[in-house]
Amino acid sequence: MIELIDIRKKFGEAEVLKGIDAKFEPGKVNLIIGKSGSGKTVLIKCTVGLMIPSSGQVLFDNRDYIKMDVEERKEIRRELGMLFQGNALFDSKTVEENVRFPLDMFTHMPMSEKRDRVNEVLKRVSLVDANNKLPSQISGGMQKRVGIARAIVMTPKYLFCDEPNSGLDPQTSIIIDELIKELTVEYNMTTVVNTHDMNTVIGSGDKILFLHQGEKHWEGDKTSLFETKNKELVDFIFASDFLKEARDARLATYRKMNN
Repeated sequence: MIELIDIRKKFGEAEVLKGIDAKFEPGKVNLIIGKSGSGKTVLIKCTVGLMIPSSGQVLFDNRDYIKMDVEERKEIRRELGMLFQGNALFDSKTVEENVRFPLDMFTHMPMSEKRDRVNEVLKRVSLVDANNKLPSQISGGMQKRVGIARAIVMTPKYLFCDEPNSGLDPQTSIIIDELIKELTVEYNMTTVVNTHDMNTVIGSGDKILFLHQGEKHWEGDKTSLFETKNKELVDFIFASDFLKEARDARLATYRKMNN
């Protein structure tokens, strides 16, 4: 579990995060949602150590990341998987080399074991026989799955995804959402997803944190999400007719599956 306690972040006089408290649970897809500028990305960066909060605590299974020394932080980072918004694949490396990169960086495994592990995760994300292709030779959806394979190759305890459906068509987005959900349960990971995609919220969100102007305005599950009277959250949910239709369709499917 990851626990955030009174996280604040200032840039000069501007306070971007204003005392955020949250718990992200293992085996669940924990979503951070909100409009652009709400503080979602800054909160993720403070959680994974790309930024240091101005104050507060970031606890990974009760281990305070902020108070750790350099070596202790390295141990935590080995337990993290990251799926970046733009995939962040190396253009000159093959799919296999991209996925193998964390193993090369953080382990002393023999090359044969690395290849076995790479093949295992590529099979898990349905990319068999893609080992020798370059990122430019595969589709955007396949690139995203390469990013997921790389994120899980170290069998992480914690998985962070920044806008995982950015640039993808709706059908591919659903596939990626379902894959992240399946892997979260399979690996019992604490998965944290930063998104503004309501399809993701309806399709895969187990626990949802809504930020507005740097504050936590709402927290709950996707069923209670649509019963809220929080004005800012209602405005966010019904930002367009398309989102309303998508919400109704996915919510109906969810209720049918769970009745």
